[in-house]
Amino acid sequence: MSHGIAIGKVSQESAVKVTTIRYYEQIGLLPAPPRTESGRRSYDRSDIERLTFIRHSRELGFEIDQIRTLLQLQDRPDQPCEEADVIARARLVEVKGKVASLVALQNELERMVDGCSHGRVETCKVIDILADHGKCRHHG
Repeated sequence: MSHGIAIGKVSQESAVKVTTIRYYEQIGLLPAPPRTESGRRSYDRSDIERLTFIRHSRELGFEIDQIRTLLQLQDRPDQPCEEADVIARARLVEVKGKVASLVALQNELERMVDGCSHGRVETCKVIDILADHGKCRHHG
């Protein structure tokens, strides 16, 4: 692959900040690219694709170590995908837990707001429940 894409263009095309690209190079998620005679980094399309993969993985909430493993698997396409499946399943369990917690939080907030009499603060359910965690049904 021919190199020659400047870091600014790579940042724009991958939607990854320049500082983040440098960080990913520093921690080994992105191979250090060759440099021009003036010392500027020089990338190719595969670097943009790799950064897009990393960005998408981060958006889905994968941790850096998980992404490192997923990249290693991507780099060896002949390997079984069991490890990638295990990582994705673990993330799914985390997300389901967070969704359940958010639904419980939503229900509690709805209960607080619905219980508000729109009267005075002394009768305000929102203030009452926030002041006494024991009255809160959401413990997450």
